[in-house]
Amino acid sequence: MAPPHGGPSRARWEHFSHAADVGIRGIGASPEEAFAQIAVALTAVITDPKLVEPREPVPLSCAAPSMELLLFDWLNALVFAMDTRRMLFSRFLVRLRNDRLEGEAWGEPLDPERHQPAVEVKGATYTELHLFLRPPGEWVAQCVVDV
Repeated sequence: MAPPHGGPSRARWEHFSHAADVGIRGIGASPEEAFAQIAVALTAVITDPKLVEPREPVPLSCAAPSMELLLFDWLNALVFAMDTRRMLFSRFLVRLRNDRLEGEAWGEPLDPERHQPAVEVKGATYTELHLFLRPPGEWVAQCVVDV
């Protein structure tokens, strides 16, 4: 997706402070980009995303009655895929249509020696769960994850 107005992309991810767990945030020019970036932030709780090679695509889909609940389901679908497939992901594609998300996560099998996972993410929580638009046209997707 091309950045708005032909300028450089402002898509990025970050962590934010939370008393017991870890806050994650994805920022992008669209809700899809923000959802993809929060997925990178989720991986970054576990390991450096640059250490994860996007070798194998894994399709993911979910449905929910609101965008925020869709964000919650997306993050938990990623946690479930990481756990059951013993994989980490570093690249994401998200398509949002009405109350559905169709996405892909690219990654590779977990290699404890190379990836050196710091923690295990148990799942997304409703704490700080929010999707909003802020000036200058940045979509922000955020949530606290249980570690």
